[in-house]
Amino acid sequence: MQQRSEETRAKIISSAIKLFSTRGFNTASVDDICKDAEISKGAFYHHFESKQALFLALLDGWLETIDTAIEAAKDKTVPETFLQMTEAFPYIFATAGEGLPMFLEFWLQASRDEKIWQASIKPYRRYHKHFTALIKKGVDEGSFVDVDPELTARMIVSMAMGLLLQSLLDPKGAKWEKTAREITTMMMDTLLRKNEA
Repeated sequence: MQQRSEETRAKIISSAIKLFSTRGFNTASVDDICKDAEISKGAFYHHFESKQALFLALLDGWLETIDTAIEAAKDKTVPETFLQMTEAFPYIFATAGEGLPMFLEFWLQASRDEKIWQASIKPYRRYHKHFTALIKKGVDEGSFVDVDPELTARMIVSMAMGLLLQSLLDPKGAKWEKTAREITTMMMDTLLRKNEA
């Protein structure tokens, strides 16, 4: 029974990604999603209370990968933590690359819907807070030169978003996963080299 329920949920998510990407959030209806997924409306509402809730679940699902990478590195030194996070790059770029229209749809809906904006901005704020604490820890443990943790965290989040957007708009412009790793290494080398001097 649980397996069937999980399969139904997966069908809904797959259909929603397809329809939100091709038609947009506002145009794709719950009826359209149910028809594409070959499920009843009752089955839809068993899993999601609304189309908006489904949309937010898609955002959460994508962000889960980033959260998992951050969580996996929590007991390491700060430099090791940053390097561990780079292991999530292949999945992040692959899934983002497959869903450019969906990714842009998140941003578009965030500009129109307060609840979606709040849900969309929440992870950025969470990552900023996380990286601020991480940089501060690096400075405190002597791994990093004395930098402004808040400003450095803002730079990291901005760099990550910029790279992601470039990879979506120009997928063949660079080997984005490799570029992201090299930029992370360059940033780490700069912070560490100054500290060792």
